[in-house]
Amino acid sequence: MEVKLFGLPAEKGRWLFIPLGLTVLLCLGTVYSWSIFRKPLEKLLNIGATESLLPFTVLLVVFAVLMPITGFYINRFGARLITAVGGVITGLGYILSSFEGNITTLTFTYGVIAGIGVGIVYGVPLAVVAKWFPDKKGLAVGLTVIGFGLSPLITAPLAKSLIDSNGVRQTFIILGIAFTIIILAISTLLQTPPTGWKLQGFHAATKTSTGTVNERVPMLQSGSFYGLWLCYAIGSFAGLAAIGIASPLAQEIVKLDAATAASLVSLFAIFNGAGRPFFGWFTDRFTAKYGAILAFVLILIASIMMLKVGQGDALTYKLAFALFYFSLGGWLAIAPTSTLTLFNPESYAKNYGIVFTAYGVGALGGTLLAGRIRDIFGSYTAFFYPTAGLAILGIVLALFTLKRSPIVTAKEAERIGS
Repeated sequence: MEVKLFGLPAEKGRWLFIPLGLTVLLCLGTVYSWSIFRKPLEKLLNIGATESLLPFTVLLVVFAVLMPITGFYINRFGARLITAVGGVITGLGYILSSFEGNITTLTFTYGVIAGIGVGIVYGVPLAVVAKWFPDKKGLAVGLTVIGFGLSPLITAPLAKSLIDSNGVRQTFIILGIAFTIIILAISTLLQTPPTGWKLQGFHAATKTSTGTVNERVPMLQSGSFYGLWLCYAIGSFAGLAAIGIASPLAQEIVKLDAATAASLVSLFAIFNGAGRPFFGWFTDRFTAKYGAILAFVLILIASIMMLKVGQGDALTYKLAFALFYFSLGGWLAIAPTSTLTLFNPESYAKNYGIVFTAYGVGALGGTLLAGRIRDIFGSYTAFFYPTAGLAILGIVLALFTLKRSPIVTAKEAERIGS
């Protein structure tokens, strides 16, 4: 059937969904600039490192919990409505975070309310793009999700400038209003393919001798799901903790000034963003197993480098954190692409929502452990022992568990799932 998008044939117009989704995720990805907020908030609220990580940690967990729920309702309520509602809630969370209060209040307004908004919106652009690009799943999803990783490139210096000139509370208001307007505007343009639309010349499904369309074993019945979930949790554990401590670690261990540390967060965002299309392409080309192994090798190298960092060793710090950010960006492409290729692509929105819970578990474990180690030992250095150990475990898991689930007939798939 002939479908037009933005006045163009669908095969061409579908590419515009990538920059639109990227822009939405650019707004949501401001959470990755949280380390810029931490020092001002620690002074303002008189709190320690563990407490200043709480809003960020809670947001990531709430975000991960909401992702599966959203996946079940995209087809029912539509991409536009879900994006609009999530955008308003995200903006509201930021605005409410500007009110006078304590760390508990901030954890609720930013961590819970803004986290709900981010969780509602995040998966929608990815689901829209995945449906329009059955032929280039990894590349299209990787290019879209790059917005979340590149966000600190723009939002970290922006937040630093706003905090310096207006204070941290006013900065929350400005960002909240801006995000609401941008996401609402883009929500009016998002749509999934109409029923019956197929990309010309692309054939995804195969048929049995009886003419029945083949399907993959239901995801939760596949051992690959549990391997992917554990690998994703490990990758998130290291990467999200690194994002949360990047700026204060640079100031405390390497002795960089606050402005330089903030600028480096923006620099690292480039690697976070670049990791997404690279690993999306790599996973398409060499399979999920080898994409995961490569990401864990980079985490292991970065962890070993950070165990040797001392005062003035800025180069090693930059290289190590560039690798942490690059590998985390990689996991934000490896996981959705693997979900598309290892399991039934027709159930992608639901399946990836479930897989994404690993992101929340990794965020909770990594950020809390990093803050606790800092408070107990007075330094973040010891945190890189567990990241190195987990990277080795991840390599082993990826090697033996990440493989495509077998194809069975629709009748067999229904029997297995019952």
